[in-house]
This record gives sequence, structure tokens and C-alpha cells, in this order.
Amino acid sequence: MDLKEKLVSSFLAFENQVDIDSPIHDVRSEAIKTFEEKGFPSKKEEAWKYTSLNTILKHDYSVFPNQENALEFSDVKKYFIHDIDSYKIVFIDGKYSSHLSQTTHDSMDVCLMSAALAKPKYRLVIENYFNKIAAKDSLTCLNTAFSSEGAYIHIPKNKLVEKPIQILHFSSGNESALMLQPRNLIVVDENSHVQIIERHQSLTDNPVLTNSVTEIYANKRAIVDYYKVQNDNENASLIDNTFINQKQESVASVHTFSFGGKLTRNNLNFFQNGERIDSTLKGVTIIGNKQHVDHNTLVHHIEPNCESHQDYKGIFGDTATGVFNGKVVVNKEAQKTNAFQANNNILISDKASINTKPQLEIFADDVKCSHGCTIGQLDESAMFYLRSRGIPEKEAKALLMYAFSNNVLSSVKIPEIKQRITKIIATKLGVKIGFDL
Repeated sequence: MDLKEKLVSSFLAFENQVDIDSPIHDVRSEAIKTFEEKGFPSKKEEAWKYTSLNTILKHDYSVFPNQENALEFSDVKKYFIHDIDSYKIVFIDGKYSSHLSQTTHDSMDVCLMSAALAKPKYRLVIENYFNKIAAKDSLTCLNTAFSSEGAYIHIPKNKLVEKPIQILHFSSGNESALMLQPRNLIVVDENSHVQIIERHQSLTDNPVLTNSVTEIYANKRAIVDYYKVQNDNENASLIDNTFINQKQESVASVHTFSFGGKLTRNNLNFFQNGERIDSTLKGVTIIGNKQHVDHNTLVHHIEPNCESHQDYKGIFGDTATGVFNGKVVVNKEAQKTNAFQANNNILISDKASINTKPQLEIFADDVKCSHGCTIGQLDESAMFYLRSRGIPEKEAKALLMYAFSNNVLSSVKIPEIKQRITKIIATKLGVKIGFDL
């Protein structure tokens, strides 16, 4: 039995575990039919032309963990941004860990998807927002079919969330191979502001496949500041599907830092439904060995007087492969749009590769849109300058690569995140960066 057949047959058992009267019962049933019809994507599809899932689908994944594995804070402390006070929603092998979490219902809801699906007081939000902007592609539908747990965050009007929210998913290694499908719903109402940090982390070398879906709604004048830290073990793979719907004058930014994992695919989709909206998509990728990272982005400008800024940097060594497929769509009504898109890459190995395809689809005539990509190597004249000042070759390379990615870090608004990412970059580059940031 291959993985597709196993998942389809497992859905019947899953339905018996969850409430048949759930507000999303019909949504789940339709979703599994879509997945059964389409199956896993292949390289025959244009959007997956440069990314094959074959190597990660061959494992016999456990769809439902056999037992709950408790972890102590000391086991996972290093994966938290632990030098800031924050709310925490923590999952171990897909199950909520209450003793590692800190949630709240004090003037806002920072809690669990399972609670939101089960309790009548959340039903109106679920009916209005759940699965309303998620795509109907096979992997998103697969997640929808098995939706039961994840983060549920609802920030009401005029609320400044004073501390960040961390969403952490740990796989303990209790299963020889494990598939996880977390589902997050984040609704930020008018004039509210929230910062969120998300991480998926395997604690062993056992194969893990995570198919995650996050829906984010930024209503009028809301501000959403989102950070994805991807530095997993090299037997862990992540397919991350994020959909963001923005209303008038909202500001949403997503920073994606991809350093680890066997295969990482980031599907990031912004929909601008209002005027004077600002969307920011930035990312840094540094990988080696046989790692594969694929960024697939969409910004859809639907109404006039809006902006979007995309800036992705990639550094690829050994036999690593990078993919960037970025699309900007500007509707006919979206006049006065200002859209910027850039993807710049450095290959530090002859065997590393990058496939990059920036795209613009513009149907308006009064816009300012630009896109571009570069693929190159380290600047030899800059290297010579640094070496002539007494800087060793290894450190000189690291400084140039750090400078290359620094403009992405410059827009990070949480200092502790910036410090953590800087340390990870230094580790990836094999040097100690001897200055504070």
C-alpha cells in the first residue's frame, strides 16, 4: 500500500475519532475526495517542475502516533526563543503539550484548533474563516481532510498583543517514520497587532514529513508580523502552505529562514482585498549536502494603491538545490500598485544549483512593478580587499555571505529573533561572527 492509499483508507478511522457533528465535517469529506482524485503533486505539474516528492513519499509513515511521548522543557529549551516572554503553543507528535505551553483567553484567544472546533462559542469564527482562503490543491486538501489540531489565534479589535506568540511542533522520534498535518487559523481583527514565531523540529534522525497549512486574516489596519524558523534535521521534510488575506490598510510581513531539513517547500500566498495594503515577503536560505529548499510565492493585487515587497536570498553549497518561483498578479482594477520582487543567489559549490523564475502578470496600466534574479559567486575583488586587510579566507567568505543576506535581517522587528538567526547563519558558515547586532 503506497502512502496515498494509506491516507485515504486512514480517513475512515480518523472520522470515527472526531466529532461527526463538527462544523467542518462536510469540508473534510470534500477535501479527502479532492486528494484522492489528484494525489500527490509530481514534476509534470508546472508549479512542481523542479521539486520531486518521490524520495520523501517512500517511507511507511505513521499517520496516527501510537502513544504520547512527554518531553521536558530541558529537552527542547534550545529550540524556543527563550530569552523573551511569550505565549507558547507546543505540540509533540501532533498532540498538544499543556505543560510546555502558555495559552490565554484573557481578552483574546491563543489556544488550540481542537478546542475551537469542539466548542460552540468559536463556531461563528470557524464558519466565517476556516478553509475560506486555503487553496484546493491536493496537499492543502489533504491537510484539510485531517484537520484536528494546531494553533487557533483570534485577536479582537484594537488589541496590541504585548508579547510574541510561539508555535512549536516537535517530533519525538517515538515512531520510526511520522507524518504530521498541523492546521493553524489566525484571525487578527481591526487595528490589532500581533507577532508570531513558528518552528517545526525533529528531535531524532527518524524520517518526518510535515504537511502544514496556516490561514491568516489581517483585517482593516491590522498588523501581522510572522517569522518561520526552519532549521530541522536532515531526515525531516516540510511542506508549508500559508495563505494570507489582507483587508484595507493592513500590514503583513512573513520572514522565512530556511537552513535545515531534507526537503522544504514553502507555498506562501498573499491576497490583497482592499486599498493601501502593504505586504512583505522575505527569506534567507543557506543549505548544503543534498538539501532542497523551494520557495513558491504569490502576491495577488486585487485593488488599487497597494504595495508588495519580495526579497529572497539564497546560499547553496555541496549538491544542494534551491528553487524560487515567485508570481505577482496585478488585476485591471489595481492601479497605482507598487510591486517589487528580487531573488539573489550565491553558489559556493560547482555541484550546487538554483532554479529561479520570477513572474509578473500585470493587467493594469498605471503601476510600478519590477522583478529580477541573480545567480553568481562571491565577489573576487571584495575577497581580495578583505584578505589584504588581514582577514583569513574562511572569515572573509563568511563576512561577504553575511553581508549578502543582511538586508533581509534588517527588517526583523524582534531583536532576539535577529540574534538567533545570526547565530544560525554563523554556524552554517562555520565561523564566529565577532560583532553584536
